Amino acid sequence: MKVSEFNHLVLPIQQKIFRLSKRLLTSSDAAEDATQEVMIKLWNQKNGLKKINNVEAFAMTITKNHCLDQLKLKANNNLRLVHTNYENTAPNPQEQLEAKQDWSRVEAMMKTLPETQRMVLHLRQIEGYDYDKICEIMDMKPTAVRVTLSRARKSLVEQLSKQNDYEKRRQN
Repeated sequence: MKVSEFNHLVLPIQQKIFRLSKRLLTSSDAAEDATQEVMIKLWNQKNGLKKINNVEAFAMTITKNHCLDQLKLKANNNLRLVHTNYENTAPNPQEQLEAKQDWSRVEAMMKTLPETQRMVLHLRQIEGYDYDKICEIMDMKPTAVRVTLSRARKSLVEQLSKQNDYEKRRQN
């Protein structure tokens, strides 16, 4: 495979690799390192990429595995599972503050989810992958992905409901 072919095939998904890495590794520096490592792995396998049906799903699987390995090895003491890609463009500062507080609550709630639920929720809701790609990336059956996503959403809704009820009681 030529460099131009590789660039055409892999460079468009580099930002998705970075976002997933950052989602898993929190630190932008660690995410950049992970992205670079994944790109190197893809480059080393460049001749086999033509045989792969879905290069994007393959790259995301490599990314997920690399990041989880980094977490397991505790290569960086600052690594933790969070999502920090949220950016609100509301012009009103009060609305921006409320949205950031709301997102912080959801982020904190997402941290309490089991790892598989957190990953499936991120891939579906934040990255926008369809179920087939999530199945391929997570090495799960479609039913398992749907059930996992449903449980993650249900857990978040329950936590939000409990928190809202608590805040209402506190205000009264």
